Parts: sequence; structure tokens; C-alpha cells
Amino acid sequence: MVKTVQISEKEAWDLAFNALVNNKTSEDNAKEVADALISAEFDGQSGHGLSRIPSYVEQLTSGKVNGNEAPSILSSNGSVIRIDANNGFAYPAISLALKEITSTCKKFGIAAASISRSHHFGQAGRHVEILAENGLIGLMFGNTPKAIPPWGGTKALFGTNPIAFSTPREHEAPLVIDMSLSKVARGKVMVANQQNEKIPEGWAIDSDGKPTTDPKKALAGAMLPIGDAKGSALALMVEILAAGLTGSNFGFEASSFLNAEGDSPGVGQLIIAIDPSFFSGERFSERTETIVDSILEQPSTRLPGNKRLEKRKLRVSSQSITISKELFEKISDLT
Repeated sequence: MVKTVQISEKEAWDLAFNALVNNKTSEDNAKEVADALISAEFDGQSGHGLSRIPSYVEQLTSGKVNGNEAPSILSSNGSVIRIDANNGFAYPAISLALKEITSTCKKFGIAAASISRSHHFGQAGRHVEILAENGLIGLMFGNTPKAIPPWGGTKALFGTNPIAFSTPREHEAPLVIDMSLSKVARGKVMVANQQNEKIPEGWAIDSDGKPTTDPKKALAGAMLPIGDAKGSALALMVEILAAGLTGSNFGFEASSFLNAEGDSPGVGQLIIAIDPSFFSGERFSERTETIVDSILEQPSTRLPGNKRLEKRKLRVSSQSITISKELFEKISDLT
């Protein structure tokens, strides 16, 4: 049985912030990272939460991630912007991208930002949700270090390559779709490994291409794609959009997000914002609610992302986060 501790939101945020600031990270960057990790905890996405701090600190110490580097704008042409994360954390670069394309999109109707030389970007859904909170449709594509083999292969080549979509809704929280292209997010395997728990069969294969329930063997092997050949094809699409289009490393060229070995991962992200009023005038909201109502009319249906919203409400009401005692002590030692 894993021993756990409950800490308040402020304690959790301070824990993350101090661990980063005390390990070669500027206060501005540490704030962005801490905000993202605590948001993930409240959304029930612990694989993108505080569990990342120990590996982040390892990478900061080795220089694999430059915690003091701020993102920079390489070029801005009309509604398209290019951002360099400068081998620092992804979160400050994403914040810059969202700020720029939100204003530009409302001028042109559509805007896009590419981010190069980037790193682990956590919950893709939360990033595009911010666009929806500003009345925009959001799309995000990001590649990650190799984890999925090409269909028919046994060696990892593509990343788990999350994709996310968000849309504003009338009088409701935005609809957010966030999924990795592996059967489950690799972060879940990482958490299982930290807690010495087995993973379900069908999630991954070992280094010999055989099914495994051992998270250590899964992390050394490969994740299986959603939808078999179709998922593998989607992973290839994201590699091209997130890495090829941004001039970044493909998954098989990128070093791991999980340890301090190798150079900076140098992966990429692509974010697209769309102002629906440019395309449908005043009809978008009505059309969106029509399809949502049609879904919910059927028994036992739910909208994508509803579980995330339910977990967010529960944790916001409790104002506390539960993590393993081992992880709490490990992060505390880094502050």
C-alpha cells in the first residue's frame, strides 16, 4: 500500500516553485511550471503533475534544460508567429504563444504559433482550454521522445504525440478533447513505475516486442498506439506538424523527458487558434449546442473532458492534493 500525504494547493505550489528556483530556474519560469503542474494535479492528471519535479531537477542540474532561459520570438508575419523555447521549459514558450495568437486571431480570424527547441508540455488540453476561455477554438499538436513503433514494427520511433482541441460553449465550461496517441499517456506508466505497480496488458511492449505489465520494461520498450494502424498514422501526422513544420527534433531524435541523459530534447509544438465568428457569424454557438444536446440526449453518454471537470471541482472544493509520501519527501529534499 502506497503511503500518501495531503497538502494544500499553496503548499503544493510552493513545493514545486521552491524546488525549481533552488535548482537553476528563474522565478518567472518556475512560476509558469508550478502553475502547470498544480493545474494538472487538480485535473487528475498526476502524470503531468508534481511527479515530474524530480526528473525536471535532474535535467536542470545537468544542463539538459535551461531553467533560466526565456523564450524568444523568432519571427512574426501576419497571423503566424515562430517561437524558440531556447531549450528551456515549454510552459513559458506556450504562454507567450497563447498571448500572441489570442490577440492576432481576433484580428485575422485564424492564427498559429510554432514552438521549436522545446520540452515536455504537460496537459495539452489545458493550453487550448485557455483559448476557448477567450472565445476561440484551439488546436494543439506536440511531439515527444520516441515511444510508439511504426505499425508492424517493434522499436519505438514516434512519440506519444498528444493532440488537443477546445471550443467555447454557451454558458458552460469549454469542451476540451485531449489525448495522446498511445493507448494511455506515458505519464501513467511513469507513475506506475514510481509506485511499483503493474500496468494493464495491452498498454505496452518490452524491448523484445512482447506484451508486458511491468512499467520498467514498458518504459524501456514501446507504447502501443490507439486504433492500431490508424493511431500509428496519426502519430506520424503529428511528428510532421509538430517537429517537421517547426524545424524541431523528431521523436526518434529527441532525448528522454524522464532523465538527465543526452542533449536537450528539442521537440516542437504547433498551436492554432480560430475565431468562429469569422466563419459562421452568429451561428457557431447554436450549432455547437445542437450537437452537444444530441449527444447528451442518449442514455449513459458524456462529453469528452467531463471527468476532468468533475475532478477539478472536487479538488478545488477540498483545496488539497494527495501525493505519495515518497514523492513528497523527494521533492522536499530538493527545496
